[in-house]
Amino acid sequence: MASSRADRLAPVIEMAQKAERDAARMLGQGQMQLSQAEAKLGELEQYFSDYQQQWLRQGSQGVSGQWLMNYQRFLSQLESAIGQQQRSVAWHRDNLAKLRSQWQQRHARLEGLSKLVESYLREARVAADKREQKLLDEFSQRLAGRPRQD
Repeated sequence: MASSRADRLAPVIEMAQKAERDAARMLGQGQMQLSQAEAKLGELEQYFSDYQQQWLRQGSQGVSGQWLMNYQRFLSQLESAIGQQQRSVAWHRDNLAKLRSQWQQRHARLEGLSKLVESYLREARVAADKREQKLLDEFSQRLAGRPRQD
């Protein structure tokens, strides 16, 4: 009886396993996307720093008004790109937290179902052991009650 209960849960377990695997895959993709966004932000910030160093070198030698206007325009665009990438990184972090939570929920559900199936199987083993012991006891009693044939 308990074994059949465990058997009936097999499709539910399979669905829970698939959902947990899908959530784990999505979590991995989310982590990869966050890493890529953080790397891009790092590159932009490094580029910004390098460009500032260029300004210091160039500025000490004197610059034209046109060069200064181009520099300020480019620096403004670069700061805007950095701000946009910072927002992208923040979004990816939030998304990763949601994906992690989703995976944890699906993993917990799978664990719960697995424990339930284990419980059902344990009950089935105990019942089978009891039935076997009862049969052995009955067999022993029958043998003990038989007259000896020497």
